[in-house]
Amino acid sequence: MSLLAIATEFVEEYEKTAQRLKVIDAFLVTAVLTAVVQFVYCMLVGTFPFNSFLAGFFSAVGSAILLVCLRIQVTPSNNYAISVERAYADFVLCNVILHLVVVNFLG
Repeated sequence: MSLLAIATEFVEEYEKTAQRLKVIDAFLVTAVLTAVVQFVYCMLVGTFPFNSFLAGFFSAVGSAILLVCLRIQVTPSNNYAISVERAYADFVLCNVILHLVVVNFLG
């Protein structure tokens, strides 16, 4: 298979994905890109406020990890014993805890 055929098949299959999952995917891509940009900025400019870099980087990576967990739990093909509402509530609670730790780390 060529790369173009694989990409075309991916786009065709992804169009069948529920809108709720596409929003989660968009937020996931944003979180990962934020972490990458922060890392590149740290490498190019320097690490003077190192706590600030670590807090921002941990926030982006932690959010991405929580989003992956949320996407796994709300995907219809995965049969989890918890409801979708419970998965979103867990995500929000874990995000609040994550960002409390991040704010505390800033000092």
